[in-house]
Amino acid sequence: MTSLERRYRWLLRAYPDGYRADHGDELLDVLLDSAEPGQALPPAREAYALVVGGIRTRIIAAAQGPAWADGLHLGVAALAMLNLAVLVPYATSVPLWLALSAVALVLILRGHVRPALPVAGAVAVKVTSITMGQQWLDATLLPVFPDFPEELWSGPALYGNGGPIAPLTSNVLIIAGLLVLASRRERPRTRSWWWLAAVPLVAGADPAWLDIAAGSPTAMTRVCLEAALLFGAALAGHLTADLRWAIAATVYLVPATAVLYENTESIEHITRQDIAHAALLVVLTIAAAAVPYRARRRILL
Repeated sequence: MTSLERRYRWLLRAYPDGYRADHGDELLDVLLDSAEPGQALPPAREAYALVVGGIRTRIIAAAQGPAWADGLHLGVAALAMLNLAVLVPYATSVPLWLALSAVALVLILRGHVRPALPVAGAVAVKVTSITMGQQWLDATLLPVFPDFPEELWSGPALYGNGGPIAPLTSNVLIIAGLLVLASRRERPRTRSWWWLAAVPLVAGADPAWLDIAAGSPTAMTRVCLEAALLFGAALAGHLTADLRWAIAATVYLVPATAVLYENTESIEHITRQDIAHAALLVVLTIAAAAVPYRARRRILL
């Protein structure tokens, strides 16, 4: 295998496995036949086209099955991922609940919604008890402070900068979504293990902190990841005229808006950056919902 063929094969990994199995060899032959003698690197324009084409094909292939169920599963998975990430800096204080939150996320990602229900339910009860200063399910030393020294990470106590409404909203949506999905005969599709890579990126990024004005790395990472995923939802809706990504974005948006609602009593703590962040989430979610309708109308015309 030449170095050019290896690089083309690496670029073709942007396409889904099924597509590569059906068309990969044929596409590779065309690319190699059109290459110049002695060429070692794919042209930049060609490499870009392959990656974009692969992502486009993956998005179109993902628009399978009932849109509402798949979108609900996506939204529940996103909330479960963020809830796990919030607990990571407090691992030594709440190891059991961190582990159960991770188990719940893995079960949700693999489509095992029925086994995920009791696990997610137990975590929801414990999270609610911490936000309310209670000792439900086990004796936890409250408040729960982060594991890291203050000079390394100066985060507050777990759920210490917000009330119970936003965490409760997130967990109620997870439980309600799992109940709806569990009532169906068909199991949700399995999600990629790459979802787990987002957990360390937003570890400790509790939306209730409203710390965007301080420009902390965790807050900025969370905002950038949210914006990228919601923009991707709008793009996917444009390509497929499918609402599943808009449904997932809406599920994710509800707890985020609950944070602002919960902090309206202390309006002096809400900054322009926080309002801009909420507005960004709302605008991108509306775009993700509106774009598929526009795409459908264009197809019909």
